[in-house]
Amino acid sequence: MKKLGKTLLITSAIALALTGCNKQSSSGSGGTVQLTLFSTVTNESDKAALADAIKEFEKKNPKIDIKENFPADKYEGMLRVKMAANDMPDLFDTHGWSKDRYGEYVENLQKMNWVKDLDPAMNDILKDKAGKVYAYPLNQAKDGITYNATLLKKYGIQPPATFDEWMSAMETIKKKSKGEVTPLWFAGSDKSSFGQYFDQFATPLLVTDTKHDFKKELLSGTFDWSKFTFLPEKLQEMQKKGYLNKDILTAQNQQMTDLMAQNKIGFIIGGGLLGPAVKELNPKVQLGVIPMPVIHKGDQPSWIGGERHTLAVWKDSEHKKEAKKFIDFISQPEMVKKIAEATSLPAGLTNTEADNYFAKDYEKYKDVKVEPYFDRVYLPSGMWDVLGASGQELLSKSMTPERVSKKMGAEYKRLYKPKK
Repeated sequence: MKKLGKTLLITSAIALALTGCNKQSSSGSGGTVQLTLFSTVTNESDKAALADAIKEFEKKNPKIDIKENFPADKYEGMLRVKMAANDMPDLFDTHGWSKDRYGEYVENLQKMNWVKDLDPAMNDILKDKAGKVYAYPLNQAKDGITYNATLLKKYGIQPPATFDEWMSAMETIKKKSKGEVTPLWFAGSDKSSFGQYFDQFATPLLVTDTKHDFKKELLSGTFDWSKFTFLPEKLQEMQKKGYLNKDILTAQNQQMTDLMAQNKIGFIIGGGLLGPAVKELNPKVQLGVIPMPVIHKGDQPSWIGGERHTLAVWKDSEHKKEAKKFIDFISQPEMVKKIAEATSLPAGLTNTEADNYFAKDYEKYKDVKVEPYFDRVYLPSGMWDVLGASGQELLSKSMTPERVSKKMGAEYKRLYKPKK
């Protein structure tokens, strides 16, 4: 009986964690409405920014109580369970999947006042042809390559615009630092760091150049994956030339900030949130961010991004009015500015000017087009893990670049489903 009781307790705990630990939207004592909010934010400053906005809203609306949840890497699993049970949070982050994954669960927000201020760069990502608006953007992603501007200036290196210039810049860093600086650093214990490399560079390799545009083949399931081999070849070349950290397969994300603050890193793939944390440790180190360097001659640079963090309203929520009231609150210019600056990312709305860490870089490259994340458009669900694991296998020397492409092709065909 003791064993059975323990099993029941564990089962109950899991059920609570997945569906009821925060009490799905309900009316509390004294007529208080309780809303649940789930977000993918993991960075502590991002959590604080959203939590502060919630507290401010609750002060002005004492009859609405918002219970926020930040499940980190458990988010997707929890939301899949909730989707299957049709028991979604009142407010939730669509984290890049507003239409394709969560579309049937979200309330149409197109009649809300903030929609007129939506950044046009977000139109294709958050709206459909019929005008439905799927989510409110807390901020927007503009991923490229983050670089140590202090080091590049010291070594006389201009921020690279092409892949070849980037390789040359890494060679210069290696030589002039006498090996003291890692030209390109990966937290490779986390396979997603390699997924980020492949995902971001797949766009300039296979999408944006008119002579190397394989969008139709990728979407129709007919793409020849040997054309992908350039990326694992180059990553392997970087390793052989000593451009990557020697501990690449064991290095962890939390090391990145300290090493960058010590001028030990030249470049990071993505890394747009790194600036403020480095500044806090060492104000003398200045970082910069650039769009993705072009691979093919004649192509134009591009940002990789779209949604970063959003809030959608569950279409079957019992308290849609209160959930929309919170979105109305955070869409006011002063709140848009606060959240964008606290998260060091461009705002999703155009009703304010946010002064974040990389504001000058975003302004410098304001005319550069934002391309959606490659995997969200061109790869079937399940391929992200394949991208990351392939990078680990490549650099552990258990796979060749050609084998990486063959594995990508095989998994792509296995998982591929025609889009409706």
